[in-house]
Amino acid sequence: MHRLESLVESLLFVSETPLSLDRLCSLLEEFDRAAIREALDRLLERYGGEGRGIVLAEVGGGFQFRTPAGNGDVIRRLTKARPARFSQSALETLAIIAYRQPVTRAEIEYLRGVDSGGVLKTLLEKKLIKILGKRDIPGKPLIYGTTREFLELFALKDLKSLPSLKEIRELSETAVFEQQEELPLAAPPEEGREQ
Repeated sequence: MHRLESLVESLLFVSETPLSLDRLCSLLEEFDRAAIREALDRLLERYGGEGRGIVLAEVGGGFQFRTPAGNGDVIRRLTKARPARFSQSALETLAIIAYRQPVTRAEIEYLRGVDSGGVLKTLLEKKLIKILGKRDIPGKPLIYGTTREFLELFALKDLKSLPSLKEIRELSETAVFEQQEELPLAAPPEEGREQ
């Protein structure tokens, strides 16, 4: 392993947040950008294969070591962490914001058909959404967008990584549900005949 590759690997390992190529370049200013990118590409190749305990993923505009989703149950035994759980209303609101941002509360509530103030407050507290500013219309309503933490939580490189509506439709159309056979009802006893 080259010295630069080792340095990049160490920085990615100790960082709590994804590191962008620009950030790596500023931390490793004695190396040129092309060399750092090559080291990253080699690490992506090394840690991209199946069957590894850690993978190097491009998420949230940067690179970060992560554990494969399939190992989550065992890892939670060690960390005692609970997986992130979201209510249906939180997921609906997040989806609206992710696909329609920048979006106002009124637009979210119009699409959902219910008040979303509490859900927005919770998502702001969890740092999954942020206030981007105010819309230049009467009343100057706040406009919302997703955060880097949103991208990290859902393992997205950027917002373009979200599935398209066409892909979502195709997934729902190809879903195969197990069907149960209907059991025949017992025939009613015939009159005059004992069972």
